[in-house]
Amino acid sequence: MLTGKRILLIIGGGIAAYKCLDLIRRLRERGAAVTPVMTRAAEEFVTPLSVSALAGEEVHRDLFDLTKEAEMGHIQLSRVADLLVVAPCTADLMGKMAGGLAGDLATTLLMATDTPVLCAPAMNVRMWQHPATQRNLAQLQADGVAVVGPNDGDMACGEFGPGRMAEPLEIVAAIEARLGAGPLAGKRIIVTSGPTQEPIDPVRYISNHSSGTQGTAIATALVALGAEVVFVTGPASVPPPQGVQVVRITTAQDMLEAVQAALPADAAIFAAAVADWRVAQVAESKMKKTRGALPTLEFAENPDILATVAQMGDGRPGLVVGFAAETDEVVANAQAKRARKGCDWIVANDVATGTGTFGGADNTVHIVTGDGVEDWPRMAKAQVAERLAQRVAEALGG
Repeated sequence: MLTGKRILLIIGGGIAAYKCLDLIRRLRERGAAVTPVMTRAAEEFVTPLSVSALAGEEVHRDLFDLTKEAEMGHIQLSRVADLLVVAPCTADLMGKMAGGLAGDLATTLLMATDTPVLCAPAMNVRMWQHPATQRNLAQLQADGVAVVGPNDGDMACGEFGPGRMAEPLEIVAAIEARLGAGPLAGKRIIVTSGPTQEPIDPVRYISNHSSGTQGTAIATALVALGAEVVFVTGPASVPPPQGVQVVRITTAQDMLEAVQAALPADAAIFAAAVADWRVAQVAESKMKKTRGALPTLEFAENPDILATVAQMGDGRPGLVVGFAAETDEVVANAQAKRARKGCDWIVANDVATGTGTFGGADNTVHIVTGDGVEDWPRMAKAQVAERLAQRVAEALGG
């Protein structure tokens, strides 16, 4: 998917530098050539020998190399690359990039290029949240630098929070998206994810247990194959993926409007757990508890987003995929839903109590199409997403 592409990888000085060894391997698996550049601080965490062995190329370290500078080597390094990737991008490197400094080989390369740049920040949570870092981040993004991560998690220093460098596969996906590589390059896909929340009064609402994990994984997998993804998400408990256009919504009506606004698209995948009903009349003030009396709620049906898009005439996406979260007769109910909604595929999954599907890491799905039913084994949601994304690519002619 990256065959023929050259990545100039600038490795900064942070504990996350060890992940770059796997990142190099993943990039080369996909056909990319990797030219490594290491800062002096990076050599405190990984050795140039390790990096060179995996990249299959010399590691560049010195700005003032007489032989190379006679040939303007530092200019050529950045000019022949298709993308410059800075990982880990430390607080120090971010500050230098934002300020336009060029005191070593890495920062000089970044200044001496008009090639696109992607950075993967990695630092202590307090450093990431510091106003100076956030100002530098805003400046870099304004300058057109793409950013992947950081993620929430445990730090080497013992703290927890945002600051962990994105995982190698996340960075690979961001690279592929930036370069427009992969079988879904040029394809626009809408993905809905998470639950909706339907208000009862200003403080209460109706919702469900969807975490958004599966929808997020699907969007990530599609981006990894080169798709442009519009990610329409309800109030999920997991953060949205990198490299997508995020549209945040609350209610089913909000989601319908967001999906319609995102059209036209080559495909639409409706992984969100949309509430079927809403309260017909939302109370303007908080409903008070009254001894001996229970409130009466009158419900109205929410718009059917999947059916609305699947049954469109002009402008219908070429592939419309729905999800069916069932607790019994999973396949039979999914087959009936596909016929009723008019979509191309239904991804059916069992969400009965005890399956751990809602909020869990694994899923067991059945793909219901016009040709029959495919029963997939239980696997991680990320694996389900990758397999489904590949099926989508095949269906769209990628």
